Amino acid sequence: MTSTTERTATRAEYCVIACAEAWRDAGEILASPMGTVPAVAARLAKLTFSPDLLLTDGEALLIGDVPAVGAASAVTEGWLPYRRHLTMVMGGRRHVMMGASQIDRFGNQNISCIGDWERPKRQLLGVRGAPVNTLNNPVSYWIPRHSTRVFVAKVDMISGVGHDSAAAAGPSATRFHDLRRVVSDLGVFDFATPDHAMRLASLHPGVTVDQVREATGFELYLPDDVPVTREPTAEELRLIRDVVDPNGLRDREVRA
Repeated sequence: MTSTTERTATRAEYCVIACAEAWRDAGEILASPMGTVPAVAARLAKLTFSPDLLLTDGEALLIGDVPAVGAASAVTEGWLPYRRHLTMVMGGRRHVMMGASQIDRFGNQNISCIGDWERPKRQLLGVRGAPVNTLNNPVSYWIPRHSTRVFVAKVDMISGVGHDSAAAAGPSATRFHDLRRVVSDLGVFDFATPDHAMRLASLHPGVTVDQVREATGFELYLPDDVPVTREPTAEELRLIRDVVDPNGLRDREVRA
């Protein structure tokens, strides 16, 4: 990639690229992005390397176009009420990218409460659909603020099921358990290790391994040579800036 792209791509745009890669060559499955950067990323994937990806209007319609984030769709492709959405979840025909208030080294996610369940310090969303998501269809995570408050040694409550928890529950939990990647504002992480513990897969440009270590509350697997998150192409930058997110909403979610 040219030096011009290297100078002009923002941290938010690298995050978009990293999230979009979660849906590369996904085929005809439903993308469920939660957060602005994942929403931009799913649209980018649809417009480039995953043309069969299914998108929704965020409510009950499958859309046939790719509107900008925050804009209304002009093409309705199908009806997807909640009950049908759940059927797709149970059948594994969806790849959701969720957020996490806490996540640990084996991919257990917490969006329910901070502190002890009997007397929590803070009440959050509740487990919502996280257990079913993680046991039935591919799951990735997007975390816009990488810190030791989020990347913790042990989550206070398990909402999304991690590798160790699924293994402890047995074959019924592991059969379709598929954690793909974690993307933060510092880098990309996966679970491609012998014990399925979190590994640093790539650093976003300008980020160091020491920065990631200092912001993580557990020991990460580190490859001998940590790659850098790939550069966006000139066409991908054009689509991000002019088509998918012309209002720059991505930059509100990720600090430069």
